[in-house]
Amino acid sequence: MARLAEPTAATETTFAVVADPHVGKRTEGTSKLFDRTETHFRNALADASERGVDAVCSVGDLTKDGEPYNYDAVDRALDALDVPFHAVPGNHDVPKSRDEHDTMAVSEFAARYAPGGSYPFSASVGDVDVVGFNTAGAADRLFESHDGQLDPEKPDAVREALAGADDPVVLAHHNLPAMYDQLRAHRDAVEPEMGIPPITRRGDAYAETLAEGGTSLLLTGHLHMPATAKQAGVREVMVPTTCSFPQAYLTVTVDADRTTVRFHPVADRDGTRHAFDERSRNSATSRGLTAMAADRLARFPLVDERR
Repeated sequence: MARLAEPTAATETTFAVVADPHVGKRTEGTSKLFDRTETHFRNALADASERGVDAVCSVGDLTKDGEPYNYDAVDRALDALDVPFHAVPGNHDVPKSRDEHDTMAVSEFAARYAPGGSYPFSASVGDVDVVGFNTAGAADRLFESHDGQLDPEKPDAVREALAGADDPVVLAHHNLPAMYDQLRAHRDAVEPEMGIPPITRRGDAYAETLAEGGTSLLLTGHLHMPATAKQAGVREVMVPTTCSFPQAYLTVTVDADRTTVRFHPVADRDGTRHAFDERSRNSATSRGLTAMAADRLARFPLVDERR
């Protein structure tokens, strides 16, 4: 999917990244194919394990909408992993005003899935420093919205996490403004009725904070497709969802010369065709995102910075 000049590492390190599994045990259908979400998530974990990765990371939306029984399904799937699992929350993992169930607090999410039990976190994965941010909000922040924002109450902690890492690779759910610009360009040229999914508030400041902290790579999810963008010198790679077209996860291999990002499907050909059909017929927005995903799949590698 991508060949990047940075980050580099003295010892080759490979980790998997899963985005937006939206595990939904008691729901069927929709373009997210809820009845297949657990299978796709388990397929990603099993395939990553067979590849001998140093860790599995997630950039959020582990569950449909934070339901306790869906978290239980996620945890049962993770029981099969024999490597560390590090995750940041997505907008569907944290409490929202429309929830009709008790969604776990961000503190409990962090206790389960964040090294050190809080956000931001910093962890060593092989010879790579991984930093995780909560852009999804909490019960007292972004409670009425699925927009994202770098936590405005923790600016010092965010800067300290970046400063303490060597060429930090950042995990966050929400995207840089440059990624949303690609959606707007597609809408204006091809799909005028396409909506723009929840955005990242104060996105330019978000990008500048990452740049000032020396971020070598930003890994995100949220928009459900493979893509890349660059803003303020920060390279963003968006991880495709495992739940809907094009059902896949990524591995990131960092060695002394470069970083290589590879795309790994988690559904067979018939399953991929079914997902394409369901997502492209769901709405104008889904149709637009599906077309963008298909276009990017046809253009791999999306970026090649080999020296």
